[in-house]
Amino acid sequence: MERSVIVTGGSRGIGRAISLGAAKAGYQVCVNYAHNAAAAGDVVSEIEATGGKAITVQADMTKEADILRMFETTDRELAPLAALVNNAGIVDTASKVEGMSLNRLERMFTTNITGPFLCAREAVKRLSTAHGGKGGGIVNISSVAAKLGSPGEYVDYAASKAAIDTMTIGLAKEVAAEGIRVNAVRPGVIYTDIHASGGEPGRVDRVKSMVPMQRGGEAGEIADTVLWLLSDKSSYVTGSLIDVSGGR
Repeated sequence: MERSVIVTGGSRGIGRAISLGAAKAGYQVCVNYAHNAAAAGDVVSEIEATGGKAITVQADMTKEADILRMFETTDRELAPLAALVNNAGIVDTASKVEGMSLNRLERMFTTNITGPFLCAREAVKRLSTAHGGKGGGIVNISSVAAKLGSPGEYVDYAASKAAIDTMTIGLAKEVAAEGIRVNAVRPGVIYTDIHASGGEPGRVDRVKSMVPMQRGGEAGEIADTVLWLLSDKSSYVTGSLIDVSGGR
């Protein structure tokens, strides 16, 4: 049966690895991006080169209209939706809480919390057996920061991911009887571009000595966990928060 998945922030880093892995697993893929159309197009080209089907859809996770358009485009151009991966998220430059502006906090929480909530809402409307759907899976990308707190650097980011953890648990219980499984993956320090956007491209190498495994993780290691959670191999797993963090 043909099926599709929406991967928010699917053009780079962890999102790119998830998009490519989902295509290999047989999904048609909506590769969402906010700004980098070229990167998203490269992911689609790579999927199509191996016989898969994918589309790019620009949508800003802070704008409800964009999110609605993303889902409607997927409905129209791809197979029936079977999964959502809430991967899009932002981090800001390292700062103590006392130095955080209202603008920073609003941007952080709208992107990292409200966006995933709206995406989950739209996915449930399509997946839930109570709405005539066939069930499916939602995987939220959280962070090990949710339990560490990220003091002195990213307490706002950590708090936003803690909210995602709670949403995962609550929504999982809410829709468990409607054929939808909801889980979260909490990456540790992973080699992706997000560190550069936070002003420290070499952050993984700086902090990896604090990881019990003494190394940073790779995007593919996160993607493998996400795809397991979307597969039938995890059919009795819902409401779970899985750390992929090298033991941190």
